[in-house]
Order: sequence, then structure tokens, then C-alpha cells
Amino acid sequence: MNTNQTNCGPKVIIWIGRIISTLVVLFMTFDGVMKLVKPAPVMQATARLGFPEGAITGIGIVLLACTILYAVPRTAVFGAILLTGYLGGAVATQVRAGSPTFETLFPVIFGVLVWGGVFLRDGRVRALVPWRRD
Repeated sequence: MNTNQTNCGPKVIIWIGRIISTLVVLFMTFDGVMKLVKPAPVMQATARLGFPEGAITGIGIVLLACTILYAVPRTAVFGAILLTGYLGGAVATQVRAGSPTFETLFPVIFGVLVWGGVFLRDGRVRALVPWRRD
């Protein structure tokens, strides 16, 4: 099977990837901006997770920088790698804080969406990770 085509057509697959990636970018941008604006619920959650108040601005800037790299097609794979690291840190933080299962798995779900979006919209990534039929 050609890795650039599926049953529903390559253009549809690319658009599905773009939609998934857009949703990821919107959510991550919102999250990053909230870390810069610092509303009370964000500050309370940050304190509950054990971060000092002064760290949240830096975390927000890093998240926004990674998200921008992900949003630009030329740097999307690099952005996905950086977002994967960011989300891995989020998982570790939730585990350390003893958070409920959903809060711990939420960054994992977003990591899947990050890579799913890149996989569907970039034929080079699909070529690196081909789906095979037995």
C-alpha cells in the first residue's frame, strides 16, 4: 500500500490532519496564554502541582514557543518533538502530585493528537511510520 494514500483519499487525510493540528494549536495556545495571564484557577492548579508562582510565566513562554514551531509546517515535526517533551513533563508532574487518572492521561491523549495531526498532514512522517496490512 502506498503510504501517501488510503481508502478515503490523500486530500481528505491531509485535511483531517490539519483539523486535528489546528485543534491542538488552539488548545495549547489557550493554555500558554492562560499561564501568562495568570487567572486564579490557573494559579491554584499550579500551586497544587507544586510549582512556584514565578515558574508559570516561563512555562507559558516555553509552551507558546513549542506551539508556534508546531503550527509552522516547515518546523512542525520539531515542534511535535518539543511538545512531546512538554507533555511528558506534564504527565510526570501529574503522577508526582497524585492526580486522578484522567488528569494524568490527558497530556498523553494530547501527545497522540499532536503526532496524529503531523502524521496525517505530512507524507514524510507517514513514510517513516508506515501502517502495514498483514
